[in-house]
Amino acid sequence: MSKIMKTMDGNEARAYAAYAFTEVAGIYPITPSSPMADYTDI
Repeated sequence: MSKIMKTMDGNEARAYAAYAFTEVAGIYPITPSSPMADYTDI
């Protein structure tokens, strides 16, 4: 089984980890907002 590698920033990497290991993600909106919430919502 080959590994799939993907280039991403820290926000996207964090969202992937949150999606993989949790059932619920509570995200508090801040300014300036990061795309992490959008990635986690996918």
